[in-house]
Amino acid sequence: MPENHAHVGRTKHGELSLDQLAELQPGLNQLMPQVSERYWILYYAAQGGNWPLADYQLRSLRSLWKKMSTTRPKYAGMLDNYAKKIFDPLAQHIVARDFAAFDKTYRQGIDLANKMHGATHHGEVVWKLPLTPPQHLDLGPADRTG
Repeated sequence: MPENHAHVGRTKHGELSLDQLAELQPGLNQLMPQVSERYWILYYAAQGGNWPLADYQLRSLRSLWKKMSTTRPKYAGMLDNYAKKIFDPLAQHIVARDFAAFDKTYRQGIDLANKMHGATHHGEVVWKLPLTPPQHLDLGPADRTG
């Protein structure tokens, strides 16, 4: 058993302390590529009229936000502020299927994200919307069931 740890997780390969398990949790550097991809898909899904996919991407982003707030609590306030200013209005625009309003808020989200990068001493990270939609998904209207 690892030293000074009463609680351990056991696998067929050995034991891990709670501290060791905590260290294995993904940091922002591991989660941000997922955020980037989801945010990219979100835009082009909304633009293409695939509102259910846009909604799914936004819900997935909220899930990633929760993970980031949990694993890096010092950023929880900043992440919560972003969710209120950007994710909440985006959700309303998705329900209303209002792409013009969605587009404006989405771009405000890019600006705010880049300001957050600067505020967290990562001003070298400047996100921009790729000029082309992802090619691996059908981003057109979702008129099919199933």
